[in-house]
Amino acid sequence: MKYLALTFALLGILAFSGALIGCEDQGPAEEAGENIDDAMDDAGDAIDDMLDN
Repeated sequence: MKYLALTFALLGILAFSGALIGCEDQGPAEEAGENIDDAMDDAGDAIDDMLDN
């Protein structure tokens, strides 16, 4: 299960870095992408918390 959390974290990092490289101006799609990244990070943290308990 820890691999799942690490996978989510890695996907979030890759998506965020791709957004930084892809464009300089932040548009609505990039804002949506950042919101998705934040949600994935939160989900990964929740999974980690669940596994630790």
